Amino acid sequence: MKEKIAVITGATSGIGKETAKALAFEGMKLVLPVRNMAKGEALQKELHELTGNGNIALHECDLSSMDSIRAFAGDYNEKYDRLDVLVNNAGVWEMKRSETKDGIEKTFGVNHLAPFLLTNLLLGKLKASAPSRIISVSSMAHIMGKIRFDDLEGKRRWNWMGSYAQSKLANLFFTRELARKLEGTGVVANCLHPGIVATHLFDKMPKFLHGPMRLVMIPPKEGAQTAVFLATAPEALKFSGEYFANKKIRKTSAYTFNPEVAGKLWKVSRQYTGL
Repeated sequence: MKEKIAVITGATSGIGKETAKALAFEGMKLVLPVRNMAKGEALQKELHELTGNGNIALHECDLSSMDSIRAFAGDYNEKYDRLDVLVNNAGVWEMKRSETKDGIEKTFGVNHLAPFLLTNLLLGKLKASAPSRIISVSSMAHIMGKIRFDDLEGKRRWNWMGSYAQSKLANLFFTRELARKLEGTGVVANCLHPGIVATHLFDKMPKFLHGPMRLVMIPPKEGAQTAVFLATAPEALKFSGEYFANKKIRKTSAYTFNPEVAGKLWKVSRQYTGL
């Protein structure tokens, strides 16, 4: 793993931090796009001291801004000659409707459009480094979602659960369509449900839910195990377009295999991101 490079979004806390820690222990070079550079520098120091891995680079990147994503990707493509693992881990769960810096509903923008844009901008490096891997953190919440093409941003009707579920379903559709487009390139794309993990994602949830949620939550280290498996295990290269939980492929509904929905979402996402 020492010659390999991984990009991990949302690495300063939670599942992303534990994934970064595991890959640092493997000896991989980490390139971390971070919004808060102070948190990034603290993480860089912590990982170096803990793992002995000094190959951890920070780059400023705000996933709520497409300009920032493009700047990071451009910088990466200029500085680095390969990319072996891309982990699209960062996500938000908003309790009130808000918008990104581009004026797009934030949950849809950060959870789906940001990884869609980032992945596509880095595909050249991933293909040049094959066999390589793209891993996106979805959620079992996708089962409650539907891609509402007539109101993707919830401008007419919005609720926190429906918005999040749609974004996690979009991760799954993105993974399946991406895997189809990457057939024969040596690049695999998979997504996962990490479990109900005790992370800052749930901080904004209504307080009456905190107690019941604590009863079923698992620690971030446990929640990162499937992402680490998909990033490092040789056998994980055999699969593409799959949805994993607990390091195993899980069945999803027939709707998630609908090629018309996947193709339409890809087209709409290209329009949003200007690809």
